[in-house]
Amino acid sequence: MSDRDTICAPATAGGVAAVAVVRLSGPEAVAVLDRLTPGPARTWPTRRAVLAPLVDADGPIDEALVTVFRAPASYTGEDVVELGLHGSPYIVQRALQAAVKAGARLARPGEFTLRAYLNRKLDLSQAEAVADLIAGQSAAAHRLAMQQLRGGYSAHIDALRRQLIDLCALIELELDFGEEDVTFARRDELDTLLVDLIALCTGLIDSFRYGNAVKQGVPVAIVGAPNSGKSTLLNALLQEDRAIVSDIPGTTRDTVEETITLDGIQFRFIDTAGLRETGDTVERMGIERSYRKAREAAIVVLLGDAAALNEDAFLTQAALLRERIGEGPQLLPVLNKSDLAEAGRSGRVMRISARTGQGLDALKEAFMRHVQALHHDEGGVVVTNARHVEALAHARQALEDARAGLSQGISGDLLAVDLRRAMHHLGEITGRITPDDVLGSIFGRFCIGK
Repeated sequence: MSDRDTICAPATAGGVAAVAVVRLSGPEAVAVLDRLTPGPARTWPTRRAVLAPLVDADGPIDEALVTVFRAPASYTGEDVVELGLHGSPYIVQRALQAAVKAGARLARPGEFTLRAYLNRKLDLSQAEAVADLIAGQSAAAHRLAMQQLRGGYSAHIDALRRQLIDLCALIELELDFGEEDVTFARRDELDTLLVDLIALCTGLIDSFRYGNAVKQGVPVAIVGAPNSGKSTLLNALLQEDRAIVSDIPGTTRDTVEETITLDGIQFRFIDTAGLRETGDTVERMGIERSYRKAREAAIVVLLGDAAALNEDAFLTQAALLRERIGEGPQLLPVLNKSDLAEAGRSGRVMRISARTGQGLDALKEAFMRHVQALHHDEGGVVVTNARHVEALAHARQALEDARAGLSQGISGDLLAVDLRRAMHHLGEITGRITPDDVLGSIFGRFCIGK
């Protein structure tokens, strides 16, 4: 990618709409605009929309609402032109073709935001937050992306990195006065600071479970024997008839996935094939998929028939399922059809009626308690990006190596190597130190017009 090129792309989704936006950015953005409007070149006002005809060699294209943002006060830090057009795919395509003929080129995925990063309008974590903001599908995901975009997360990482810089400076200052046996950093205070920094990294790493759940949605697998009411429960949670409900065992032979939002958190509910012994090859494949989905889920709802099972037998089933899926997911044993069961309950198992809605609010509250239990409040900062977790893990390992070396009395120059290594990995998060291949991987996942 060359930041000397002028690029263009649609900034709105494809398809028929009332309005579409085409964006240009680069040193020739205004000159390209002049070539698309009839008459002599004009002085376009900054940050003010102007109605102007857009033409090419074949004649008029559209009446465009033109807005010019001049460098460096623009999203990319370059001259930027935005053309507000009528939302016809034909008009958008013709406007792009005209812009290319006038000297621009089509932008690559994420190239506008890449230029914003290269021109220091955003750091790397803020640039990644732009993609998260666009992709966010819940209030909680939107809130986390906005916090990261506004720089709260970057400030937290930079503060951590500044402590390391100051620490490293004291160690290296001792090296400059090595012949005079001067100590600028007390080793006990240094050890305490390293412990605090390791704890901060650990807290941020631990917050990823919550951040990833908010960003991707919390997967909830609904499993149980045939006719226990799994599809009825899914429909009740969605408040629509999404899954087929039948008295015939084995009706659900594959997983059915749908999403709902509870208190701003997105949950992905997965209705699975009934668990039982069967000779039917297709049904058996569906059952194996049910176990796989359960192992991958954050929450597993084991649904039983309250009219056919007592609590002891049901809890035995829950113990067997736990052995099958491992310790990862949270397991919620729930007896369904409580409206048909006899009285006399011990309270060891949650009871609901998916058909009448009885107990569904309590079940939803159990889902929310699981999400809240994941949340580690590190000053309101939550990690949502796997790349950041990897960098924090490397930084923590470097700090642990430094602390181990400190306890062994290693020299200051070797100690400084570990501290600089931790600084390097923290710098990878905000983009202070970032290889080109990492940039290509990050921005290649953006949409074209961003």
